[in-house]
Amino acid sequence: MHLEIVSPEATLFSGEVTSVTVPGVNGEFQMFQDHAPIVSLLQAGSVKIAGNMEIEEEFQNRFSKASDGKTILKINSGTVELKNNRIIVLAD
Repeated sequence: MHLEIVSPEATLFSGEVTSVTVPGVNGEFQMFQDHAPIVSLLQAGSVKIAGNMEIEEEFQNRFSKASDGKTILKINSGTVELKNNRIIVLAD
């Protein structure tokens, strides 16, 4: 599935991933291929991404790696939309 992470400054990542876990306002949830469409507000926490990501050099300092190999992006708030295997995260 395709993931796009957009901040007020720039598009931080755009590419194919295996799964995405986000900090929803009603709790953390994970999205996989063929997940039902969803729109949700996000709270402060970590966006956890599984997959072989190639992050542009200028944005690499915003991401970290977890011990389980997932890529982590800390956010303060935002929204997420998933439709037709395309996830868009608008993050602060």
